[in-house]
Amino acid sequence: MVHLAYSSKTKQRWQRPDSGWVKINVDGSISKNNTKVAIGGAVRNSDGEWLTGFNMVTGIDEIFRTEVQVIVEGMKRAWLKGYKQVEINCDNVMLIDTICNGFASISNIAEVWLIHEWCNKD
Repeated sequence: MVHLAYSSKTKQRWQRPDSGWVKINVDGSISKNNTKVAIGGAVRNSDGEWLTGFNMVTGIDEIFRTEVQVIVEGMKRAWLKGYKQVEINCDNVMLIDTICNGFASISNIAEVWLIHEWCNKD
């Protein structure tokens, strides 16, 4: 089960997931001169303990696709580690809205539909 949440950069503190869940905080960034894209994430349990993390430099793309990629990577890594109850925290409200509010089916980005399907899987 996956729960997606939007997080504003102005929030002061990390919020714990429910007991038995893990939380993945993800983000993507593009360099000022548009020559590098980096994505990364941190996975923590409900006690705030670090479980795993990842970062990588990817190909150049626009920020929406970059944020999609980081969510997919975070979900894959959590599930490979055996975590099945996953909350993903992303700062791209447009992406979260697209996935959670039924717009994934009209997205031309295959990974958006994939995330939507994963979120609705038991």
